[in-house]
Amino acid sequence: MHINLLGARVDVVDLAGAVEKVADFVAAGRPHQVITLNPEILYRAQQEPGLLDLINRADLVTADGAGIVWAARVAGTPVPGRVTGIDLMLALVERAAREGWRIFLLGAAPGVAEEAARRLRAKHPGLVVAGTQHGYFKPAEEVPAEGAAGGTAVGVPGGSAAVGGACAAGSEKVPSEWDVVEQVRAAKPDLLFVALGAPKQEKFIARHRQSMGVPVSIGVGGSFDVIAGRVARAPLWMQRLNLEWLGRLLREPRRWRRMLVLPRFTWLVWRNYRWGKGNRVAGKG
Repeated sequence: MHINLLGARVDVVDLAGAVEKVADFVAAGRPHQVITLNPEILYRAQQEPGLLDLINRADLVTADGAGIVWAARVAGTPVPGRVTGIDLMLALVERAAREGWRIFLLGAAPGVAEEAARRLRAKHPGLVVAGTQHGYFKPAEEVPAEGAAGGTAVGVPGGSAAVGGACAAGSEKVPSEWDVVEQVRAAKPDLLFVALGAPKQEKFIARHRQSMGVPVSIGVGGSFDVIAGRVARAPLWMQRLNLEWLGRLLREPRRWRRMLVLPRFTWLVWRNYRWGKGNRVAGKG
């Protein structure tokens, strides 16, 4: 069961249901994409038809954020609640340890994915980490035909750049996007968690999911930083009150510009669904 929210498909599923759907995807074996949708991306998709189409081509779209849950309720097509990227990732890692699924962590700054993987293995004995790779790599469109060095990093919070073909963490050569795709393909994971920031991570997955051949690929934003202990998650009481966004803003005041999308998103939802100008559709799928 899914709903149509501002033209985007959102699955009516809770965390447990999302985990079961992913388990089905793993069993099926063919590539699937999971998107945890937040208001910022849904608002942006209103101006970017390609992004909206990408969302609607995903195999599972969950409500990541209180804003999506609120909007679905205003539209008259409620969803069970939030299914955030980090919560889904942690639940899937626990399931992976039991089932023997192989996971791959791609993204964040150098060293973060490795530390996140170390902590996850410590918490879940038997977890198989097929590989890790930081998010400093040259985008496909910036890779010269002859494979020359240079380019900028993608997926790193703040848009950090790799200068002169060297990684920001040292003299390590910056890999190309194609190198990363081949690394993931060769590792043969069952689950690929991509932390490149939205919507870069979703576009990366959509662009390469067939080539990588991973049964399930999910964009998880800043989850690696939280798991690795680099960033503290909002207190549980804030999570329960759907105020996690506020906790993050208080920790990272520079995000205030991004938060400006929230009142715009609120106005868009209200205009569409309370004043009878929207396209409210519910369906099964």
